[in-house]
Amino acid sequence: MAGKFELFADAAGKIRWRLKAGNGEIIAQSQAYESKESAKKGISSVQTNAASATVVDLTDAK
Repeated sequence: MAGKFELFADAAGKIRWRLKAGNGEIIAQSQAYESKESAKKGISSVQTNAASATVVDLTDAK
């Protein structure tokens, strides 16, 4: 099963999204958005940018 984005309202009534892996595990969750449309734009940004994003390891930064 492929991963999926889910839109949901949090306890404060704000819109958030979460990304679930194929096994149902939540692997990412968004900030709170004021509108569903803004949350959808956030999803679109992740879909566009994540595939080519670099990994920066800050654990060794001094």
